[in-house]
Amino acid sequence: MTAIALVLSWVALRAVSGKRYAALRNLPVDGLRLRSLSEPLLVLLEKGGIARRFPVFVFRMQRSVQRIYGQRHSAEITLLFMGEMLAYAWLLALGGCVLATLSGEPAALVLGVLLAVLLPAALAADLHKKVKVREQLIMMELPDLLSGIVLLVSAGETVQRAIIRCLESRKNDNHPLYRELLAMTGEWESGYSFQQAFENFSKRCAVQEVSLFATTVLLNVRRGGSDFALALRDLSRLLWEKRKAVSRTRGEQASSKLVFPMVVIFIIVIVLVGTPAFMMMNM
Repeated sequence: MTAIALVLSWVALRAVSGKRYAALRNLPVDGLRLRSLSEPLLVLLEKGGIARRFPVFVFRMQRSVQRIYGQRHSAEITLLFMGEMLAYAWLLALGGCVLATLSGEPAALVLGVLLAVLLPAALAADLHKKVKVREQLIMMELPDLLSGIVLLVSAGETVQRAIIRCLESRKNDNHPLYRELLAMTGEWESGYSFQQAFENFSKRCAVQEVSLFATTVLLNVRRGGSDFALALRDLSRLLWEKRKAVSRTRGEQASSKLVFPMVVIFIIVIVLVGTPAFMMMNM
């Protein structure tokens, strides 16, 4: 009966939502696999006042969405992500009810409800993890970009032209730093000033090192000459040191992830080797 109630509730929400969220179907968002299933459930999120009841959770979700997908449509994409989480919870709860009905085991229902709680939490954690990975990727690539800009500026190029030259060499790269640089050059072409475009670039990246890079460029670009190149070289040395620190941290994280598989393999080897010896002792 519970499974039928869940299905009927989704059908009712489908009728209520109608074409209310049809505009959200064309938003380009990667990683959403249950958009057609989650669309009716968006009514629950809006009518239930999820933003009012859980402001900290919604704020963290929207901030992560803004860092990955940008400011534009961030509220709508956040709603889609929460709808996806609710759809997974609904689907797992429905699966638990069906298994409990077919097998007659209440444990299947408990397992389904437990997964319905844990999987959405894992999806939220995965979104926040993507933000940290993006920040690390930008941090790792920024020293290379700055080194190229320093070489071109020292050779007589302007900062704008040096950035465009560096971007042209990586135009086929889907790296987040170069995507933001491409957006910045698009703002130049559409009439934004150099300072405003650079400030927007820094805000979109939301990385401390990029803010430092933007501040250094904006403070020294008018001075030009050897002073500007010297400021960029000092910043380049600082960023290379930070990149080394990030590389060490990522190496330590990779090593720690190998500990658990190695322990499991060690236990399996002990069981495989020790079981025959134990059986011979009992004989």
